[in-house]
Amino acid sequence: MSKPKLNLFDLTMIVIGLVIGMGIFRTSRDAAQAALTPTIFFSAWIIGGFVALCGALTYAEIGSRYPVTGGYYRIFSYAYHPSIAFAINCIILISNAASLSGVALIGSEYIAPIIFKGAVSDLIKALIAMGAIVLFYAVNLMGLRMSSKTQNVLMIIKIGMLLILIAALFFPQLYTHTPSPAEMETKSFGLILLSFGVALKATSFTYGGYQQTINFGDEIQNPTKTIPRGIVIGIIVIITLYLLVSYSYFKIIGFEELRTDNPNSSGIAAIIAEKMFGATGKYISSVLLFVAVLAYVNVLLLSNPRVMYAMSEDGILPASFMKRDEKKDVLTVSLTVFAAVCIIVLFFAKKFNQILSFTIFLDSIGMATSAATIFILRKRTRHLDGTGIYTIKLYPLMPLIFIATYIFVGIMIGVDNWRYAVIGLSVFTAFLLLYFATKKFRIQKT
Repeated sequence: MSKPKLNLFDLTMIVIGLVIGMGIFRTSRDAAQAALTPTIFFSAWIIGGFVALCGALTYAEIGSRYPVTGGYYRIFSYAYHPSIAFAINCIILISNAASLSGVALIGSEYIAPIIFKGAVSDLIKALIAMGAIVLFYAVNLMGLRMSSKTQNVLMIIKIGMLLILIAALFFPQLYTHTPSPAEMETKSFGLILLSFGVALKATSFTYGGYQQTINFGDEIQNPTKTIPRGIVIGIIVIITLYLLVSYSYFKIIGFEELRTDNPNSSGIAAIIAEKMFGATGKYISSVLLFVAVLAYVNVLLLSNPRVMYAMSEDGILPASFMKRDEKKDVLTVSLTVFAAVCIIVLFFAKKFNQILSFTIFLDSIGMATSAATIFILRKRTRHLDGTGIYTIKLYPLMPLIFIATYIFVGIMIGVDNWRYAVIGLSVFTAFLLLYFATKKFRIQKT
């Protein structure tokens, strides 16, 4: 009996579920801080969504042409070299750890003003985020797991908050009237480009998740039609939701206030909830978003150690990463290392924007190189053309737009703060050297 395949509605819902995360409850502020004007702010959301569409379709074809378990490592190894596969997978894991730390920090920004009165320092927020990670590290170490019902609650909280933020637009009395910021004509082209690139960094983080379309492979009904339709519909729904939420922030909080990172202020979603429902609304929304963040932290602590286990199984990571507590079914070493990396990221980067820059720079390496495998796969899998697999209509334009955008974002992060670029490239180089060093050691040992 053949396995049931995903239809158009299934695929559309999967795409929406993969992309809509916790970022939208924070990153609009980061995009606004980078944007010189509202035009740049909203352009970053629109272009970011279009780039996500290009990426999702590119990864869908990669998955159709090379549908293997093991994800990125085996595709990188096949298209490039095992050393590149090792280095890219390691920086993707570090990027995931940084993303987890960043989301935990979002949660702490919402809950900290509820716990403490007055200004809350970045250190206190970082310690709260670390506490959340340590808590769920301990929970996972004991072999406990949150049920799927808990994850469903997470989705309900996210959708509920999005709808509340959008509903605020129907109450004009809540609108904030602020003076218009300086027009772009008074700024140099270089400054406008940098402003847009850094704003795009924030929106890229918020649109992340679509790369998992690489795993759909042959599980889709009529893939040549269903994949592009499902992805296009899903991304359009996401762009619409993100634009509406960002417009709500813009109209109700005001652009200048949105750009201000005031340590005394609550998270941006809580500010709107307070304007709609008073202090009670602020309190409830802050607590709900913190709970949603905890569930998200738990999911990443569950999933990423299993990636490390698979890499260890393939001999990429040391055998110790396969160590498992059989009684509790816990990957003790992999879980401990991943949680430790999350804590280290928070220790060195206590602000969300710092973690965001580090994460997206690493992502720019991973995204550009992974999407570029489509050019190699097209040559090596020509025999699959015309067999019913999904292929991009606007090839090679869409992959090139996606790759060029991530290269651009990476360069803009480097221009804005060269330290993140140096650290990111150093980490990538270190993993390349580590691969060859361990390979030489394994040869000598044998």
